[in-house]
Formats: sequence, structure tokens, C-alpha cells
Amino acid sequence: MSDLTTLLEVGGPVAALGGGAAYARAKHPAAYWSTVGLPVSTVRLLSSYGSVMEACGLTVAPSRLRVLAVKAMTQREVRPVPPRRGIIRPTTTGLRIRLRLAPGQEPADFAASAERLRHAWGVHAVYVTTVKPGVVDLRLVGYDVLRRVRMPRKAAHGPLKVPVALREDATPFVRDYRTIPHQLTLGATLSGKSMYLRHLVAGLAPQSVALVGIDCKRGVELAPFAPRLSALATDPEQAAELLPVLVNEMEDRYDLIKARQGITPGTPDEEITSDIWGLPDHERPVPIVLFVDEVAELFLVATKKDEERRDEMVTQLIRLAQLGRAAGIYLEVCGQRFGAELGKGATMLRAQLTGRVCHRVNDEASAKMALGDIAPEAVQAACSIAPERPGLAVAGDTSGGWSRIRTPYLSLGDAAETCRESAHLVPDLPALKFFRPDVPVRPVETAAPVFLPRPVTD
Repeated sequence: MSDLTTLLEVGGPVAALGGGAAYARAKHPAAYWSTVGLPVSTVRLLSSYGSVMEACGLTVAPSRLRVLAVKAMTQREVRPVPPRRGIIRPTTTGLRIRLRLAPGQEPADFAASAERLRHAWGVHAVYVTTVKPGVVDLRLVGYDVLRRVRMPRKAAHGPLKVPVALREDATPFVRDYRTIPHQLTLGATLSGKSMYLRHLVAGLAPQSVALVGIDCKRGVELAPFAPRLSALATDPEQAAELLPVLVNEMEDRYDLIKARQGITPGTPDEEITSDIWGLPDHERPVPIVLFVDEVAELFLVATKKDEERRDEMVTQLIRLAQLGRAAGIYLEVCGQRFGAELGKGATMLRAQLTGRVCHRVNDEASAKMALGDIAPEAVQAACSIAPERPGLAVAGDTSGGWSRIRTPYLSLGDAAETCRESAHLVPDLPALKFFRPDVPVRPVETAAPVFLPRPVTD
């Protein structure tokens, strides 16, 4: 009887502790990883590193000197040698280990064994990156960081850089317009495409940049950001008037660059430039980011007159995509579907958009439009995005690399408030004054009347 009582007294706290750990793992994975997962995975890695590497075929035969030393000093069997391991660096989302490759190994060997390493060490995922020739970095992610997105505090900020989402390897996805000037973003209704666009606008609002919008849904997506926009077109007719102005602005900037070059035998190298970023600060025009929401609306036609207008707009968009980068004009094209069936010029415009972000789409053909020409293996990943995870997307570029990302939640009110606070940063561009959106006056909040007690008199 006493043994049973003792067992119950001990088993109760153990069961409660196990239940608490299970609850924390399900509801608070970051806290569970810091308290339980990190120590357990570290011990498991240290105790099984050699055997796991040997089982995965990541070991090599020892050198002759090592064989002679082992045979001379001990009687044990000479075993294959695993890669030299650096110190384990814990992070808030996992572990990082730097490995020095043995002769004859390459990073692809470790990438091919990433799934086996994940199961052997009990982590959510393992990612391999090359640091330098002969050295790779293993990033072990302890839990699904895309289930509840929390952006890292130290993200790359800078001119025309916006940390807009989180990658599946727990690193921030930074939209860098200087590196990838133009991008195509696709996504079905309620896929998170608008949230992605909202993060871009809110991230660029505090920077020295002109924001221009074309929103053919009567401005319902971009109108809340009107205090920070330098121009806004809310239908195809206004877009047809705005695009030629942007093309003229681009041509004027090229004239400025050409006049500033002045290449002579004695001109210093730092004064020779072919884009606006080589101009002096006081002469450099402000960069322009053009947001095009629901780009398919610009291609749809109903009459012969509409077809002529469509052809002109598409031609101007293609010119901006081909020549705008050096003039400091960048495109962010968004839509639900974008392919050759839209009409003449659609495929040519898509070919100029280096970056690709594909949210959940309604069919495989839409995913192929976004990613099929740059990363065919990413098409299936885009088609497998569940509706229960809005904001989840597949991001790639023309280099062929791709990864899963997810945008954190940002309310429309918070994004609009950021634009209102940055309204004083709207640059002075005379060519765009006609298209400056009307900013509604915020109602003045009046305090409730205060009733003071009446004095008591005789």
C-alpha cells in the first residue's frame, strides 16, 4: 500500500510535467525549444555525431598517418573519420554548426542527407549553406517557424531594403530593390498577397522613396496609404495617363546621367556612372517604386479602343521594366493570374520581372506562370499551400533558387498609420503632382463634455 502511495506521489508531478511540456510544444513552440528541445537536441547531437555521419555516408577513410598512430597506440579498429565539427551555436529557433569538409566531399553530399540528419537529431529541418570552399554551415531548425511567424529582431535594413517575411530556415526574407529591381507576386483571393503588399508599403514609407500605385480595384488596396503616395491611379483610364508620365520621367533621368558622365581621359573613375546611384547626393533623383495591383485589369479589353489603350500601357510597362532600373524606377507587379492568355506583351513583361513570389493559387498553371520558367521544382511546393495558412508563399528568382516564406500579420490600420506618420517624406516630383491622391481629413476627436459640480449657495 505504501509503495502504491509513493508511486502515485511521484507519478503525479511527472505526468503534470509531461503534460505541460506537450502543451508548450503545441501552443508555444519557441518556449518549448528554449527550455526542452535545445538541451535534448544538443546532447543527442554530441553523443551521436560520429555514428550519424557514418550512417549517412558522410565519413571518409582516415589518413595513413592516423592509421599508423591508432595501431601503434591502441588495439582498437580504425574507423572512418567524420568531418571536423566546430562549436555548436544555439539560436532562438535552432542550432548552427560549422563543418569543414573532408577531401573528396562537397556541400551537395550534406544537402542530400539533410532529411536523414533531421530524423537522427530530432529537429524540424536541416538546411545546408556554403560558407566558403571546404566549409559548410548546418542550420538546424527546432520547430515549424512558419506556423506562427515572429520576425527576428536583427533583420537587414537599409535603403530600398524591406524585411517582409520569414523563410522556412528562420532567416528573414528581405526585398532588396537594388539587387532584384522588379518582381512578380501572384496569389489567389485570401492567399495573403495583399498582406505582402501591405508590408512592402509600410516598410518603404519611412524611407526616401517615391511610392506610386496603380490599383484597378477602385483603389481599395492602396487608397488607405494615400498620405504617403506620390501618385495613384484607380482605373485603367487613369493608368493610361500615369504610365507615359513615368516613362518621360525615366527618359529625363537618363538625360541627367548622360550629362553628368562627361567621360574624358582625366575623369576620375568614381565620377563615371551609368545609373542614378553614381550621381552626387545633391543631384541624385529620388527612387520610384511602382506598385501595380491586379495587373490583369490592365490587359482586359472590351472594344477596339480599349485594345489600343491596352497595347500602349503594356508597351510602357515593358519599357519601365527593361530600362527603369538604372533610372531608379522599380516595379512590383501583383495579380491573381499572369500568363500569355492575357494578351500581347504579357510574356515579355513577365520575362523582365526577376523576382517571383507565388502564394496559394487556384490551379497548377498559375504556379507554372510564376515559377515554371525559373525553378520548375518549386511549382509543386506552391501548389501544396493549404488555405489554412494565408501568407505562405514560395519565393524565387531567375538564379533558380527558391524557398518557402510566410508574411507576418500586419493590420491595415497599422500600415495606414505608418503612412500617415511618414506623409512629410513624400518627395517633390512636379511631373506626378496631377496624380497625387486626395488625402481625407481625419475627423477631430472631441473629448466628452465634463460636467463640473455646481457650487452650493444660500
